[in-house]
Amino acid sequence: MTTAPQLAPADALPESLVRRLLAHATAGGAPAVEVFAPATGRKIADLPQSSTADIEEAFGLARRAQRQWARTPVRERAAVLRRFHDLVLAEQDTILDIVQTETGKSRVHAFDEVGDVAVNARYYAAEAERLLAARTPRGVLPVLTKVEVRHRPKGVVAVISPWNYPLALAASDALPALMAGNAVVARPDNQTALTALWAVDAAERAGLPKGLWQAVLGRGREIGGEVIARADYVDYTGSSATGRTIARQAGERLIGYSLELGGKNPLLVLADADVSAAAKIAVRACFASSGQLCESIERIYVHDTVYERFLAEFVANTRALTLGSALDYSYEMGSLSFQRQIDTVAAHVDDAVAKGATVVAGGRARPDLGPYFYEPTVLEGVRPGMTVYREETFGPVVSVYRVHSDDEAVEQANDTAYGLNASVWSRDTERAREIAARITAGSVNVNEGFIAAWGSVAAPSGGLGISGGGRRHGPEGLLKYIDTQTIAVQRALPIAPLPGMSEALWAKTMTLYFGVMKALRQK
Repeated sequence: MTTAPQLAPADALPESLVRRLLAHATAGGAPAVEVFAPATGRKIADLPQSSTADIEEAFGLARRAQRQWARTPVRERAAVLRRFHDLVLAEQDTILDIVQTETGKSRVHAFDEVGDVAVNARYYAAEAERLLAARTPRGVLPVLTKVEVRHRPKGVVAVISPWNYPLALAASDALPALMAGNAVVARPDNQTALTALWAVDAAERAGLPKGLWQAVLGRGREIGGEVIARADYVDYTGSSATGRTIARQAGERLIGYSLELGGKNPLLVLADADVSAAAKIAVRACFASSGQLCESIERIYVHDTVYERFLAEFVANTRALTLGSALDYSYEMGSLSFQRQIDTVAAHVDDAVAKGATVVAGGRARPDLGPYFYEPTVLEGVRPGMTVYREETFGPVVSVYRVHSDDEAVEQANDTAYGLNASVWSRDTERAREIAARITAGSVNVNEGFIAAWGSVAAPSGGLGISGGGRRHGPEGLLKYIDTQTIAVQRALPIAPLPGMSEALWAKTMTLYFGVMKALRQK
């Protein structure tokens, strides 16, 4: 394992920047909490916390702003998103510093978030007018029945976002909600609140009306229920356990929700795969953001005929990764974000080793680099009964397994309650597509780890099983934030027997009509 030259970490974020961002938080009614940089232990800020009164104020302001925003033409909303897109790219150095400081991740993985938000802003700005346009389906009686289907925004959407991808998962879910005519009240994780507040600040500078996108701050267990109790729709990204709680809370209020939860994602290396390419990309697929990514790979199934070669190259690539904490592109992997994360990683590795698994790369904490650094780790010989076999680690740990057929690889890949992401490697892409279709996952990448599907924002993304429900990205990522209203106008004749016509004759007439419509292949 190599370590990047340790450039001195930047000083704390500029005080003027922190003050400007905190001004966008509806918070201060509860005692502040201290937030520290994971990579260095340096204090970032005293973060104000939201009281129940703060949350009530945020929702009241949001509802007032939303009523006007819903009447704003879609083209004008799209113009705001386009300006927001430009600000994200133009000011990326600032937001990258904030993301790295709050998460500890490397800059290259922080940039993934900048790209994600820019692409989502561009997509929804371009597609919203078409997706939200009223449509006129055929009425029950053509010509006589005129039908129009309109879209209505939900109202105020709660976006509850996690700490691991704080820009992408805060902004890229809020943008389509806003495009659909909603207001957003965000509840970002305390650890990464400044990132979410930067997105709000940038959106307002791009022309978004004040009050339309707000943030309330606090721990989920303390204010999450208060937020859900006032929302018209809930969008949550996080653990499967918390997702169940949110689903119950939303269900009690009969409001909609979208959940992207955990993953135990598999990567399959078939016998005819380009082994070198697979071994290279698998490193990024496993260790992006130190493995703190719902889409990251935690299980690799390799065909027996290429197993030894793949493992050798994959381990060599893993050992070559550079670790460090500078706010630049000088290293490839950063820190974990919390003590609980490094504790989980260490516990999973130690349990596996104690029960017979072998560490072939990594396997050590690196306190010499920072409090939460842990080497990217590759395990062999993982078996049922080891914690890491089934539980999501959410850290830089992957288990490699030998398989003897495609059927065995698919069976093992599907042996999980999760179903978020998967990857299949083969030189025969048509064969790989057939294998991909057999894997129970919301997204499957062929000859890529996760970015091909995730970055294709015109296509939906989401989980199966305990990996969640609902979708982000694509038309689904916007239409989940609207309700449909059907307006039917009946002209000239009623849908009822004509004067003097018996009910029996009416039934016969309509029966004949239904048969004619089927014969004409009319819907």
